[in-house]
Formats: sequence, C-alpha cells, structure tokens
Amino acid sequence: MVITISDDVLRAAKLDEQGLKRELAAALFERERLTMAQAARLAELSYLEFQRLLAERRIAIHYGADELEEDLSTLRDFQRT
Repeated sequence: MVITISDDVLRAAKLDEQGLKRELAAALFERERLTMAQAARLAELSYLEFQRLLAERRIAIHYGADELEEDLSTLRDFQRT
C-alpha cells in the first residue's frame, strides 16, 4: 500500500518521512493497534530503539500474551535469516 502525503503537510507538521513513520508507529502502539514488534518495524527502528522512543514520549509499554507471541515469532524469523 502506498500513501502519498504532500510535502506541504510534512512541512506544516515539521516532520520528514522518517519522523512521520515514528509518529504513526508510536500512536498506533499507544492505541494498541500494533504490537511493539510491528510498530518498531513501521518506525524502521530496532526493538530497543523503539522502546527508547516510547520512553522519551512517556508512552506506557503494554505487553500481553499477544505481544509476547508476536515478539517470539519475530525472533524466530531473525534466527532463520
């Protein structure tokens, strides 16, 4: 899926493409729409870097069974490559 956002909108928001991805990832994680692993991938950050981003923004880390399973699956995928 491709979403086009005009440069005018990015400038008005004082964001670049990477900043927008991080904003979106943090917001979707905070609203429990993405797991931490999914949000980190969207933000193009490592898991630890994304945790730091959340800490800087004082976003609570909610972590349940679904997130654990997603993270374990992600780790298994990394081991295969």
